[in-house]
Amino acid sequence: MTLGSKADLFHLEGQSWLCTNGLPSDVCIEVGEMCFHLHKFPLMTKSQLLEKLIQECCQKDEEANKCVVSLPDLPGGAESFFHIARFCYGGRIDLTATNVVGIRCTAEYLQMTGEGNLVSQTVTFLDQVLTNWMDTIKALETCEAALPLSEELHIISRCIDFLASKVCTDSALARWSTSRHGGTAHAPLGTSPWNGIHSSSEQLSPMEEWWYDDVANFKLPLFKRLIMAVGSKGMTPDGIARAVMFYARRYLPLIGRNLVFPIVPTLSDAEQRTLIEEIVEILPNQKGATPTKFLLKLLRTSMVLHASSSCRETLERRIGAQLEDAVLRDLLIPNTSDSMETLYDVECVQRIVDHFLSMDHDDVDSNIVEEDEVVEMEGGSTSLSSTTMVANLLDEYLAEVAPDPNLTLEKFLLLGSAIPDYARSLDDGIYRAVDIYLKEHPYLTESEREQVCRLMNCQKLSIEASTHAAQNERLPLRVIVQVLFFEQLRLRTYVAGWYFFSDNLEQSQDLSGNMGRKNEPPFKSKEGEAIKLGEMKERVCELEKECDDMKQEIDKLVKTKRNWIINFYRKCNLKVKTRSFDIKSPKFSCNGEEHHQPSRRVSLDKKHVHAD
Repeated sequence: MTLGSKADLFHLEGQSWLCTNGLPSDVCIEVGEMCFHLHKFPLMTKSQLLEKLIQECCQKDEEANKCVVSLPDLPGGAESFFHIARFCYGGRIDLTATNVVGIRCTAEYLQMTGEGNLVSQTVTFLDQVLTNWMDTIKALETCEAALPLSEELHIISRCIDFLASKVCTDSALARWSTSRHGGTAHAPLGTSPWNGIHSSSEQLSPMEEWWYDDVANFKLPLFKRLIMAVGSKGMTPDGIARAVMFYARRYLPLIGRNLVFPIVPTLSDAEQRTLIEEIVEILPNQKGATPTKFLLKLLRTSMVLHASSSCRETLERRIGAQLEDAVLRDLLIPNTSDSMETLYDVECVQRIVDHFLSMDHDDVDSNIVEEDEVVEMEGGSTSLSSTTMVANLLDEYLAEVAPDPNLTLEKFLLLGSAIPDYARSLDDGIYRAVDIYLKEHPYLTESEREQVCRLMNCQKLSIEASTHAAQNERLPLRVIVQVLFFEQLRLRTYVAGWYFFSDNLEQSQDLSGNMGRKNEPPFKSKEGEAIKLGEMKERVCELEKECDDMKQEIDKLVKTKRNWIINFYRKCNLKVKTRSFDIKSPKFSCNGEEHHQPSRRVSLDKKHVHAD
């Protein structure tokens, strides 16, 4: 929109604007560091405020040749006042979306009201601006320079309300967003490939994400108000979360370093700290709306920037609510505390797991999960129980942090025992973590090693894990005996089941003795079953032999120790009275607890030595 028609009557000399109409200037308007050498009459006829200020100045100093008026709080600054001066002199003004807010607020401040004056002209043009997406974006970006008048005139609220309505109702504006930047914006989700080339599947969805790049140019207060307005008008939590993620990746280097974004000025640590705390507040609270991967990145960044404790606690609670969606790589949070005891922040993961366990999960999570069991979800899809998934994730995490020499036994036991036993269908993962911890901490006592081994259930080890455990020298002897006992018991049960199946199969074949070629597969199947049965018998025999060898070794150790004690007391002229150690006595129960065993009784006599 163009106002006025006269050619430009001003020229700049240093920090001063001078009028070139040939008349000497009689008033100087100071705006910031700029001075405008103008004339009283054009200004006083258009602005009520300037008329009042000039009259007051002339009354104070009637003999002065030039009146000086200072406007330190003028909204829009010297740039907007330059347009005001041109308007007062009838010069040409081009109203655009980028300058109309400043001119509108400056005209309001100078009281340039009345029919045909600048206030009415800018109001009319601003109404036109607020019907176009890109023009409204440009106008809103200039509102900060005109505060607080732009807020008092409801220009900001009108712009935000229009943008929020467009975001929620008019997806056809996607082409306007992409045309502004000369191409398609990159997707805010996921990670850029190593070569920086995005496939078509990684491009932004024009129906949902076309507006992210436009609003990401806003300062944080305006962006926060827009997000709240969009949410109040019905935008889904997923859409809001993606917009916030896009904004965070642009301004937080630790989060967006793997993505291709336009270069923006780097914020200071204090500004980034404020930004991440505000982002955590505006993220939707609904479970699953924000990806767990992004929440963990926010948590890691908040620790590096030393964000407030409330910010970190909120992130830990949200991560715990959807911990089953996390992956090991994102859970390895470096330790940034002053103590730096461990390489990774184990205490943080412990708190996240505690939050997960404290949440109200589906009833299916309270059931015992059998091997390879899956839970039927709505829509026909299947997935593992969330508690089982967290148990598997925690086993991987323990195996990753177990080599840390500074990881104390208390922290390892506390984290390993956090998940209930029913959540694991197999204990191979926790056995691997236990084995690594015992290997990297050889200074543990026998009692401490037994405490570590109590984290796993020997009954829930696979055949491969049981075979490894039976030969593992790092495990305590009683644990090895338990492993062998349960493996032997399992194989005996399995063999008995095959015998039962084989007998039923023979009876069914006897009833159909005249079967033809079509019945040949069952005989072949029977031969294969016989082979498998023979292999199982051999395995059972091997286990029994290993148990017998271990019993013999233990008998030798007990006998040697008993003879040494007797000889010692004989030399001391003492009397020893003992009970025999029966290796076949039930020392271990099926659940790994130790039964009561008669203690060895020793009586002293200086004259006789007697051993029962």
